[in-house]
Amino acid sequence: MIAVAIIGVGSIAETHIKALKTFPARCEIRALCDLYPEKAEKLATAHGLDAVVCTDYREALRRDDIDLVSICLPPSAHAEGVLAALGAGKHVIVEKPMAASLAECDLMIAAADKAGKLLSVVAQNRYFTPTMKLKRVIESGIAGRVLHSVANSLWWRGQSYYDLWWRGTWAKEGGGCTLNHAVHHIDLLRWMLGTPEEVIALFTNANHQNSEVEDLSVALLKFPGGGIGVITASLVSHGEEQELIFQAERARISVPWKVKASLPLENGFPQDDPATETEIQRFYDSLPAIPYEGHAGQFDNCSARSKASSNCSSTAARGAPHSN
Repeated sequence: MIAVAIIGVGSIAETHIKALKTFPARCEIRALCDLYPEKAEKLATAHGLDAVVCTDYREALRRDDIDLVSICLPPSAHAEGVLAALGAGKHVIVEKPMAASLAECDLMIAAADKAGKLLSVVAQNRYFTPTMKLKRVIESGIAGRVLHSVANSLWWRGQSYYDLWWRGTWAKEGGGCTLNHAVHHIDLLRWMLGTPEEVIALFTNANHQNSEVEDLSVALLKFPGGGIGVITASLVSHGEEQELIFQAERARISVPWKVKASLPLENGFPQDDPATETEIQRFYDSLPAIPYEGHAGQFDNCSARSKASSNCSSTAARGAPHSN
């Protein structure tokens, strides 16, 4: 049984609790920590948890029966919490974004390596069947080389979204829509295509006067194989559409899933290519679904890794989830 402490009981903590409760035979939540104990107690009662409530998370870290710490603090406090948990010999899963700076990320990775403990940063969008299938389609080469990719992280938030004390500040949130919303799409794009060799970007605060950080950004990427990518992160987009589109040599593929293929007419103009579409669709349909999705999928991955060895490496945590 993996004993878990959750540090920070804001809105995302409930998602962690629900995910952990998916595995009652493997995981047990034994501590909830927050500066406001009444919030933690209310959450424990709502979910029927037999968990100790504490205002100082170091109290939970001193417990010998805690194996895994789930950190749901504001971004500016991620590094402090992670370093303390790893220093106490605990495995750690931390909400996105990993930290407010690359320097803090480096410190966290080094601490995980030194402790020999698992450090997993939440990237729950990897753990959805359509996403996993799309990655497998790209890896198979059935659609050919990816020439052009588009990641749209399009959201809409009103002014009051930034009324929360830590949001919208460089010091506490560390960034805007790029770091805190598009982080999922950036992660997926890199996970599927690798690291780009060139990046050009613009960002601005277009429509949130009570925020220091950006609410709109656009980046152009060049990948080693010659492909070009575009990432748009936005909090000013009515309709809130999120998608990844890959234009490959043989077809267009995407999540949400869609396949479209073209062949040239004699004059070079396009005509539909249903044979290729059918071939790719059959391959996609043949791929199995993953057993657990979203946060539950990541906790499944983390619990399996932390249970498999008492000396899990941070490299394992930063890598791709289990193959399916």
